[in-house]
Amino acid sequence: MSKTTTTAKMHADGTVTEVLEDGRERPFPDTPMRPMTEAEIDAAAQADPDARPMTEAEFSKARRVPRVKTMRRALGLTQEEFAARYHVPLGTLRDWEQGRTEPDQPAKAYLTVIAHDPEGIRRALEKTPLELSRF
Repeated sequence: MSKTTTTAKMHADGTVTEVLEDGRERPFPDTPMRPMTEAEIDAAAQADPDARPMTEAEFSKARRVPRVKTMRRALGLTQEEFAARYHVPLGTLRDWEQGRTEPDQPAKAYLTVIAHDPEGIRRALEKTPLELSRF
């Protein structure tokens, strides 16, 4: 069996493209490379001891990665950089990421806005008080 390597690139909008040898990009086909029925997918997952679906009991005991940590990593920022850029106390950010506390409703709303437009929020927070007085 021969092996091939496919290089892929994920864009900011979530689309994934294949990077060709000459550097050009092309979208991956919408159809799966190896179509499987739901029954085949379930049978394959059950047969693989490293990838079998979790039971309800296992799922309820699993430690969840806080979404703020996932978002911060996706932005390529350290905790210190994220905290400084978005004016979140570093200790608060660490507590959220380590699961000691959860963001309250206003903080969840703020994090949602950051997730949707991180650069827009960064630019808005860089404005001086004089610029903000025009609103």
